[in-house]
Amino acid sequence: MSGMVTSAHPPRRDETERADGSPVRIGALVPLTRPGWAEAGRHLLAGLELAVDEVNDAGGIGGSPLELVVRDTAADPRRAAAAVDELSGLGVAALAGEYHSVVARTAAVRADALGLPFLCSSAVVDALTEQPARCVARLAPAQSHGWRTYADFLLGAGHSRIAVAAQPSVYWASGTRILRGHLAARGATLVELDVSAQPATAVCDALVDHRATALLLLVGHPEPAVSIVRSVRHDQRLDGVLIGAPAGQPEFAEWLGELGADGAGIPFLRYLPEQFGSLGARVGTALRERLGLTPSFVAFEGYDTVAVLAEVLRAHGTDRARVAGAWPHVAVEGTRGKIRFSRTPGTGVWQWAWPPVQVADRDPAEPARFRILHTG
Repeated sequence: MSGMVTSAHPPRRDETERADGSPVRIGALVPLTRPGWAEAGRHLLAGLELAVDEVNDAGGIGGSPLELVVRDTAADPRRAAAAVDELSGLGVAALAGEYHSVVARTAAVRADALGLPFLCSSAVVDALTEQPARCVARLAPAQSHGWRTYADFLLGAGHSRIAVAAQPSVYWASGTRILRGHLAARGATLVELDVSAQPATAVCDALVDHRATALLLLVGHPEPAVSIVRSVRHDQRLDGVLIGAPAGQPEFAEWLGELGADGAGIPFLRYLPEQFGSLGARVGTALRERLGLTPSFVAFEGYDTVAVLAEVLRAHGTDRARVAGAWPHVAVEGTRGKIRFSRTPGTGVWQWAWPPVQVADRDPAEPARFRILHTG
């Protein structure tokens, strides 16, 4: 694993090397059971674990093994808060992970209050903390950055009458605001369809009434997303209507397994480069072997999380205050580019600005293959 963290204050020998050989622990927050998106959690954990194994194969942290202490958040903010408290009490040097934005917000606020460094892997909601956080950094791009790229893709494809099928949540509401503002400024319209109290067939009727040419799924998976896709795909009135899923659901094998050919041709956001360098290509091969399928961007986010934390721990030791103070000095070569953190307005945290962004879909002619439609 290559990378570098600059430091004006080299750690003392006793801060990185433990006389008793005890492990350096990182707490990992991962959704592994429902109602969390367990498949995303498995990809995230695969990336985290692969990087930990490579760190230990290379000698660990100052000769001490790196250990991952995993807690399942199940997309439950209260469960995540309890896990942060528990992991802090166990003496972890830092926290890593989380996929769900609402859960990550709770974890970030709690970790910062405890003075526990937290590198958020995959959650994108813009304001991860309401107040500037000293201890929290994030790899995933802010939602506004990625979703504006998605809106640009829609506009470039000629869509000016767009509908969103939305459920109540902070994450979906934020996405709707971002899309509406970006589209309206460019002469396009967006109508919101509340699907919480109506069947998928009613969504089809509304699309016809509004003469929408694109429908974006801002809803839970598998339901009601799967039912909506099937209804739209098999409604002859809606031939040619684009279905989109900016949150990234179609990237996962579960989507293809549930929808088959109906799940292809649905553009989504993912955070991967057009072409990997040598590190990304090697890690991609290793992740594919672990998962038994093509790794998602979430797996690479997991790997990069540990890559950053390992370099910080090597350079700054395991003292939490020193780790948290290292975010502005990070310069680590990750699988998707050079990772550096800065204060980005509207996020509240130290932010990598920005990872690569793609709009991609599954090829209707070969649904197991991905096509890159747009980059931002």
